Amino acid sequence: MKKIDVFILSGFLGSGKTTLLGNIIKQEKAAERRIAVLMNELGRISLDSYLIEEGIPLKELYDGCICCTLQDKVEVQLHDLLADPNLDAIYIETTGAAHPVEVLDAIMSPLLADKLNYKGILTVVDLLRWSSRDTLSPQIRQLLLEQIYHADLILLNKTDLVSELEAAQRLFEIQSLNSKASILLTKNAEMSLKQISQMNLHPKEEHSMANMGHQLKLQTILYEFTNEISQTSFEDWIKELPQTVYRMKGFIQLKQYQKPVLFQYSYGTPLYMPQEMKLPLKLVIIGEELDTERIHQNLQKIENQS
Repeated sequence: MKKIDVFILSGFLGSGKTTLLGNIIKQEKAAERRIAVLMNELGRISLDSYLIEEGIPLKELYDGCICCTLQDKVEVQLHDLLADPNLDAIYIETTGAAHPVEVLDAIMSPLLADKLNYKGILTVVDLLRWSSRDTLSPQIRQLLLEQIYHADLILLNKTDLVSELEAAQRLFEIQSLNSKASILLTKNAEMSLKQISQMNLHPKEEHSMANMGHQLKLQTILYEFTNEISQTSFEDWIKELPQTVYRMKGFIQLKQYQKPVLFQYSYGTPLYMPQEMKLPLKLVIIGEELDTERIHQNLQKIENQS
């Protein structure tokens, strides 16, 4: 019986996992391979699924993490995907809070193990985040280490934002943590399918529990806009956010645009991408020790000023 290749995409919030997935999908399509995607979101809604090209089977898990609170639902979703007799591979994009080995434990159910050909864990590391890891909570730092330690292929991403010397220093640091993995320096998570096929698959050892449902205290806040807003006021609000806001993404309506823009934020950097269609104006905020009420009040204030 044909086994389906399965890959796990790991990495902390905002590291570039979704960008990597998009790059992989384009290459798999060009190679005329049929793939499916399983996406996991910490929040109650999906904001990245629109990036998956039409015709690609997609399953989504919301409001929790595959490796802990949603383990019982993973098997059902994978079973549905495996019903496709023409499928060649499944790519699983985890949340930024997921421990990759626990994800592996969740997907390799005794009922599915003989149908899946586990190919490895691809971990994306944000070079800026790694450089400033000492400012993060002990639990987050531990998770970053675990994601690196258990990877089979590591992408040191966002090389365009650091000097060559710093990139070389970070490469040496990562190699000292995981000498068995293949390591690539990347911009925009660009890599080839050939590089994926050549990664070093190695046995997974004991690991520390570091997922959202145990030690991590990551929160997700959902805010729904009803009005267009001023970009200036919005960015003033961003500047006042605590360092424990790790990631934001969603669709917002800025005054100078006729249609919503996709807004993404990680490591203090906002990014706006105009869209071609009307989309729900929802923003997901992910972090630790966040004051939900205050965030809602401040965003509502920005709306009222517009």
